[in-house]
Amino acid sequence: MTRPARPLRIGPRAAAALLLVTLIGIAAFGWPLLADRRSGLAHSQDAPWLFAGLLPLLVAVVVATIADQGMDAKAVAMLGVLAAVGAALRPLGAGTAGLEPMFFLMVLSGRVLGPGFGFVLGSVTMFASALLTGGVGPWMPFQMLAMGWFSLGAGLLPGAEQLRGRAELLMLAAYGFLGSFAYGTVMNLQGWVLLQGMGQGISFHPGDPVPANLARFAAYCVATSLGWDLGRAVLTVVLTLAIGGTLLKALRRAVRKAAFEVPVSFGSR
Repeated sequence: MTRPARPLRIGPRAAAALLLVTLIGIAAFGWPLLADRRSGLAHSQDAPWLFAGLLPLLVAVVVATIADQGMDAKAVAMLGVLAAVGAALRPLGAGTAGLEPMFFLMVLSGRVLGPGFGFVLGSVTMFASALLTGGVGPWMPFQMLAMGWFSLGAGLLPGAEQLRGRAELLMLAAYGFLGSFAYGTVMNLQGWVLLQGMGQGISFHPGDPVPANLARFAAYCVATSLGWDLGRAVLTVVLTLAIGGTLLKALRRAVRKAAFEVPVSFGSR
């Protein structure tokens, strides 16, 4: 009987690495809300530092996951292939009403490969797509973090070993829909703090109370990006329901054949 493919579990070392990078990411996105008027805040200044810290942490997540699972280079090769496919998908819809087909691939890949590798896959895919499209800028490390969280969340969804068929696709489609809005909202926060003078109701006011600024941020999201995020969310749902079943089977078959969780042993000749 063929053993079913299971998502790669998060071991203690991988969990610690993921927790560290998540805490750093939350601080990077949210510190302007706590800054005073004289802080000279600008994400264009902190982005290089975030990027310099993010790369070794991504490597640490991969190494920790491999150490916890006892995997070999086949898992890293699969990550490379999926990241290349995701990077190639992004330009197909970027710039057109928020249509970004790479999001559905991140949902399905995170589901099959697990949260640890899902996080790394999302981050590496965004990095590769930025190089491919020339979208390198102070926003790139924030995009890498946000996409990593998006893919990680897909790997944390329930029923990873039992739920299959239409019910699983509906769950993944619902996650892709909500996660697409969450990604857009998080990225809005990165850019919003740099945009001032847009009007009292939607502008960021450094030094103001956090609840007041968050209320303006919500109004900003509704006024500027709701339609864009909706296009991304709807496309993710359509692709997940249309071809998600076939792709899930292909990914799980690849994981089974790669035998990531089978210990490597060397017999004597």
